[in-house]
Amino acid sequence: MRGAMRQVFRFLLPLLVVVALLAWGASTTVSVTSRGWFEKDVQARALLAVTGAHDALVTHVRSGDRRRIASVLEGIARADRIMAAKLCSPSHATLAVNGIFPAGFGCEEIAARMRASTAIGWQWTPTQQTTSLQGGLVHASAIPLLDDGEPLGFVVLLHDMSFVDRREAATRNFTIIAFAVVAVAASVMTVLMARFSWRSWTAEMRRLLSLVRPGAWEHRGDTVRRKEFHPLLSDVRALVTSLAAEQSGSGGGTWSPERLHQTLKSRLGGEGVIVVANREPYIHDRAPDGSIRALRPASGLVTALEPVMRACSGVWVAHGSGPADRDVVDAHDRVSVPPGEDSYVLRRVWLTPEEEKGYYYGFSNEGLWPLCHVVHTRPTFRADDWLHYQAVNRKFADAICSEAQGVDPIVLVQDYHFALLPLMIRERLPRATVLTFWHVPWPNAEQFGICPWPRELLEGLLGSSILGFHTQQHCNHFIDALDRYLEVRIDREKQAAVLGGRETLIRPYPISVDWPNRWLEGAAPVPECRRTVRQELGLKPDALLGVGVDRLDYTKGIEERLMAVGRLLERFPQYRGRFTFVQLAAPSRTAIERYRQLDASIEAIANRINEQFGDRSYQPIVLLRAHHEPPAVFRYYRAADVCYVSSLHDGMNLVAKEFVAARDDEGGVLMLSRFTGAARELTEALLVNPYDLEDASAAFAIALSMSPDEQRERMRAMRMFVAEFNVYRWAGRMLTDVASVRQRDRLTNRLAVLFSATEDLAS
Repeated sequence: MRGAMRQVFRFLLPLLVVVALLAWGASTTVSVTSRGWFEKDVQARALLAVTGAHDALVTHVRSGDRRRIASVLEGIARADRIMAAKLCSPSHATLAVNGIFPAGFGCEEIAARMRASTAIGWQWTPTQQTTSLQGGLVHASAIPLLDDGEPLGFVVLLHDMSFVDRREAATRNFTIIAFAVVAVAASVMTVLMARFSWRSWTAEMRRLLSLVRPGAWEHRGDTVRRKEFHPLLSDVRALVTSLAAEQSGSGGGTWSPERLHQTLKSRLGGEGVIVVANREPYIHDRAPDGSIRALRPASGLVTALEPVMRACSGVWVAHGSGPADRDVVDAHDRVSVPPGEDSYVLRRVWLTPEEEKGYYYGFSNEGLWPLCHVVHTRPTFRADDWLHYQAVNRKFADAICSEAQGVDPIVLVQDYHFALLPLMIRERLPRATVLTFWHVPWPNAEQFGICPWPRELLEGLLGSSILGFHTQQHCNHFIDALDRYLEVRIDREKQAAVLGGRETLIRPYPISVDWPNRWLEGAAPVPECRRTVRQELGLKPDALLGVGVDRLDYTKGIEERLMAVGRLLERFPQYRGRFTFVQLAAPSRTAIERYRQLDASIEAIANRINEQFGDRSYQPIVLLRAHHEPPAVFRYYRAADVCYVSSLHDGMNLVAKEFVAARDDEGGVLMLSRFTGAARELTEALLVNPYDLEDASAAFAIALSMSPDEQRERMRAMRMFVAEFNVYRWAGRMLTDVASVRQRDRLTNRLAVLFSATEDLAS
């Protein structure tokens, strides 16, 4: 009993101390608040009294009749709690007085007090002051007497405020008593509830441990499990399975080419994969001396997939578009790449000029591209383009089937050029495992309805075993489109769709870049890159440098980017002559009119800004419109003070991650559009709205003035993220899911064969 009482007192004593402090604070607050109310009330009464006598006082002051002035003041002084009244002249002389003013309350002293209390000098405005005298508080109000704006003096009223002390004491006592009662009641209730809750909880635990309730447990072999825990155990089991799959291969840890290769070997039996993409990883071109050279195109898809293919081997099927592509392939249109390494095979598919115009420039890039990116360029859909799109998808299906090494190959279909291809592969190779990755955003269902052939595109994509997007939001948009345009069974919890008895999983796979980045091998140190790049551009050694790296595409926000530079120089003149922005822009899709317009617009904007802020020795914007090989791009990344990625809408954007990967010095600042998938991951970047030039220019100013310590802190966090979530992890997650689907499908096929054989025997 004594122990229980000690526990109660240990609980109650701190609680009572806290309540006492709260009561004291509350009473003090109430006192201060109530005094303020009383003072406002007294001042209002004073203004009312003087206003009522204003005309009479003005008349008598004008006539100089002090006796009548004293009579008016006597009437004012009869009001409740007014102790005395007097009228002072503008020169602080007493014109009339009624009642007794204590020493120190003459006209001169009152004026001085009022000036000191207001801290703004006498401005002929009503003012007040509460003063403590020996008899208690008194409140002095000084109210100007004006006649058409002319000051005739001021009336001083002295109020008795002793009642305030009495009311404050009563309020304080009441508050303390109320808090004390509430504290005791709350303490008692808390103790009682704690005791009853403890009893209830311990009783329930005894019941759970007693194993006495019939039917509460199930027996399986040597194990006993409680039924109510099954959902929780199921969730935990799924989580553990997921983590185990994530850590499989090469002992877990950070994903690397070796771990990816080991995963492919352990989970998929070392099978090669077939990658199909419109863009080829290497283009063969003729040098000026007539020799053939291999170039890497400017493409985020190539940036992501090429390291994966080097790690996994296999076949890359792509459109052969290089001037010398046909000169290097064998009789089966194949060539080993990369040059000198021969890690995998590139299979080229040839298109006629009409097919390229209709399938690539027409339906893909004048139709689907603007439809998916929602950047205010009107999608154009033509029936002829649609026919070419279908024909080219069939042509690629032929190439894939000819490259397949068995009846169940693994095929990775890439991007919006091949929305029909998964179903075409499925129809010819029913046991193939097809993973389609959509590299661009997927529009909302209403926007997608602009396309005249929504059902055909959706049915084509549902030929995939797995359909991947960069973000969960794009997955949700795709499922909404299925719900609107197809008769399909949707499992939103599982994120899957079933059409014709075939299930397609819909998954987010945020794409990334390789780590460590191979272009850093042998790269010059950052100080050397800074020095040489500034020399090449004709800049001072201490010049501030910004960089942008893109294809010339209207979705990349290059126009908005350059205008933000111009706005920076307008708002922050200190950067004129010091800051230069270099745009590396690879020409793209020049056969499309909208892209030619973009090229002309970017040049016009750059010229206007250079004319406005530049001179013969300084150009704020430098346009380098040409193809740049990755080592050259990385030099600019490493030399830059800031990299601006201003995409107006982008599935991911790998330029942002490339910049982070290039900065092993942990310097530089990344400005990143909020409308990119990368903005969901690289949150330490300066996230901006590229449409808002005020926002973007302010971000430029912040980036250029950011301290090295803050740069290092931000860059270090982003580099840790990119290192962990690199392209090998992206591919590894997809291939792990492919292995799971493949295992399930093979088991299903074996069961189907066994069931068929059983039926044959029975018949």
